[in-house]
Amino acid sequence: MPKISKLLVANRSEIAIRVFRAAAELGIRTVAIYSREDRFALHRFKAEEAYLVGGGQEPVRAYLQIEEVLRVAHDAGADAIHPGYGFLAEDPELADACAREGIVWIGPPSQVMEQLGDKIAARKLAERAGVPVMPATGALPDDDPGELERLGEEVGYPLMIKASWGGGGRGMRVVEDASELAGQVVAARREAGAAFGRDEVFLERLVTRARHLEVQLLGDEDGQVVHLYERDCSVQRRHQKVVERAPAPALDPGTRDELCEAAVRLGREAGYRNAGTVEFLQDADTEQFFFIEVNPRIQVEHTVTEMVTGVDLVKAQIRLAEGASIGTPESGVPKQEDIRLNGHALQCRATTEDPENEFAPDYGRITTYREATGFGIRLDGGTAYAGAEVTPFYDSLLEKITAWAPTAEEAVARMDRALREFRIRGVKTNLLFLEGLIAHPRFRSGDVTTRFVDETPELFDLEQPRDRGTRLLDFIGDVLVNGNAEVEGHPEPGRLLEAPVPDVPFRSSLEPGTRDRLKELGAEGFARWMRVQQRLLLTDTSFRDAHQSLVATRMRTDDLLRISPMYARRL
Repeated sequence: MPKISKLLVANRSEIAIRVFRAAAELGIRTVAIYSREDRFALHRFKAEEAYLVGGGQEPVRAYLQIEEVLRVAHDAGADAIHPGYGFLAEDPELADACAREGIVWIGPPSQVMEQLGDKIAARKLAERAGVPVMPATGALPDDDPGELERLGEEVGYPLMIKASWGGGGRGMRVVEDASELAGQVVAARREAGAAFGRDEVFLERLVTRARHLEVQLLGDEDGQVVHLYERDCSVQRRHQKVVERAPAPALDPGTRDELCEAAVRLGREAGYRNAGTVEFLQDADTEQFFFIEVNPRIQVEHTVTEMVTGVDLVKAQIRLAEGASIGTPESGVPKQEDIRLNGHALQCRATTEDPENEFAPDYGRITTYREATGFGIRLDGGTAYAGAEVTPFYDSLLEKITAWAPTAEEAVARMDRALREFRIRGVKTNLLFLEGLIAHPRFRSGDVTTRFVDETPELFDLEQPRDRGTRLLDFIGDVLVNGNAEVEGHPEPGRLLEAPVPDVPFRSSLEPGTRDRLKELGAEGFARWMRVQQRLLLTDTSFRDAHQSLVATRMRTDDLLRISPMYARRL
């Protein structure tokens, strides 16, 4: 297969920029697409070419038009398309369209996507591969309340309604008892249809104390499939991942081997190609794990795997799509026995969500943006900089912060330091919430489940920053533009005369003073010396008053320093 020369990314923001960077390092030219609402987005300017798509469409639908994506690819001369995550990333129709048009698709084949994108078909595949699965139904029937009730009883409560297609928590609902089932199914269908264009849903048993684990896979055209170990994504809010770790802190080595081997068996059974993730739930009480689904794409949290394995997953995707074989230098992916874990990593997602308002997304102009850097810190951001406009049309992600260290404890400490270094003003963020979360003893010990955030109300006891810098700048700006109401009507003082500074007498030396005596005698000796004095001792507080009292409004440090030589010699 010929080398890719120009790559179009059918996505936006952070993941588009991530792919552009990988392509640039491989010497591949890059093409961006953007909606009208994204005309000032950073990803548009990170590519060498950028094209408007979705004219007249809603903001999200602008990125879902396959014909538009193909039109841009042809106009720009792109010979490959990377879908990123979300939007069209799991749509086999785009993969098929690329094959028809002779464009390299950087992802698994469409038939694999069809099989694994349908969670019900993926369960059957897992059963054939000998991978444990959770009790669940097939696709729910339309307009059959009796059958729906029977299926709910068969699976058992509590249960989960899940979309057959897509992911990211869309179309997902927890149902505690039968009375809620029908209404929640309607809501789940509506959300799944809006997010993925298909409203098919199914029921699955809910494990109440569960860890969410996922295994990263890579597959090549020769049929080789390797794993790059697991990630722990248990810290979630409303089924949306908040913090991810690699490797999973609560997983013993034996279970880790079983989990990763199960994922590889499934990948081989499916004939998997390129990058994908096999997701599992682990019962925290029994340590049993169950297959959930396969995400046939790169994941938001792929950065932690890159940090602990040293494998650039996006570059690997591109090279594998070009036909490189795993285990060769051309692929950048070692053989399975050469893939090793090195240290610990965790990722926090900094968003414009307000934790004190049900995590409602905020939007507006970012007035201050100071990010964290330093050894072991990696940042993957989208349109996040001072002056950037955060719109209400898309995901609220600002920056993915990834910390690496040799030990889990040091990685958490490094992340804590990075979060505290961030300064984002102008929009609400979840930074304080993240700080409290990773500082919690349960998180640090690795003893968390998917209900950790919901069951830990103290995470929401947030102490808001004083933000003195912004308030001072606002005051100065207001005074410069509008004047100071407190001095209104007062006459202008005019220009102050230059204060004369007396000359220090020639060859004048400093006489020893009481400070010198204090340094010589020490505190106790100086106190004894004072008690035996028969004269009145005075303390001159002029300089202190000039700095610390109302006199400070008249005296500057510069003025005090200029008169201090004469003051010390002549007073």
